[in-house]
Amino acid sequence: MEGFLNLNKPAGWTSHDCVAKVRRLLHLKRVGHGGTLDPAAIGVLPIALGKATKLLQYLPQGKAYRATIRLGVRTTTDDLEGEIIATQSVAGWTMEKVLPHLKQFEGKISQVPPMYSAIQVKGKRLYELARAGLTAEVPERTVYVYQLKVLAWHPGEFPELEVDIACGAGTYIRAIARDLGISLNTGGTLASLTRTQSSGFQLTDSLTLEELTQQLQQETFKPVSPATALQHLPAIILPTKLARRWCQGQRLPWQEEMLESYQTIHQSQAEGTEPSPHHLKSQVLRVHQERETDLRQIGRFLGIGQVISSENGLMLAPQTVFA
Repeated sequence: MEGFLNLNKPAGWTSHDCVAKVRRLLHLKRVGHGGTLDPAAIGVLPIALGKATKLLQYLPQGKAYRATIRLGVRTTTDDLEGEIIATQSVAGWTMEKVLPHLKQFEGKISQVPPMYSAIQVKGKRLYELARAGLTAEVPERTVYVYQLKVLAWHPGEFPELEVDIACGAGTYIRAIARDLGISLNTGGTLASLTRTQSSGFQLTDSLTLEELTQQLQQETFKPVSPATALQHLPAIILPTKLARRWCQGQRLPWQEEMLESYQTIHQSQAEGTEPSPHHLKSQVLRVHQERETDLRQIGRFLGIGQVISSENGLMLAPQTVFA
């Protein structure tokens, strides 16, 4: 039982709650998640099982959300879970009035995370300080919003804007809702949030806790393999003897006749040039053992390696041994 679970997190559960539940269901001690999701939010929560917890750091970083932003309302937590600080009617507003203000939230942007967040300041979580009635200076951070697409506008006294947001790690959608309200001078808060994609996992392929329980009872549950979850990384194939040495933690001298990158070969063939290990220098790579039946095919996943420079030339160094 080693690999990844694409969990559809239910509302009202913390990410830690989900990890604890999966740990009990699968009778596993080593379970971890790939990115905190607020209790009120639902959607994709990548969970690593067994030795796959060592691979969480290598998952792709992109995330995507479907969010509903309510205008005319300000809360302590920047979502509807918090206490309402102020309200003002925004009746009569149209989407056309809001659209010009959305452009500032695309691309490389700066944002101050919500006071109720898991960020640490001087060794304390911000939400712990907030619950104790204390304040702290929250450091501004730079994040990336790759796309912000408007889906719908729901008019009313407190109109709501429904959007899809694709962003990098560390982006707070609650902060975008809050800052949009500030820009409009109306106040704004996050009314609902669904994570539709995280670390390469899609909502359409996710399992609810109920579905996971059912599959476990029917003995049909299969974790997502590390090779599948890490397919965004180029793959290196090792002959059996070298695979054994690599799994023992040894650095291997680069030899073109014994190591092969399918990504490099594919790109080189397209360009009409010979493959070169220098294409992969300093890059993180999936390491596989060759298949005995076909030495050019990817076999058992061994872990994560990196091509590094040494006095003796290029070496393939183990970073995380999984096998």
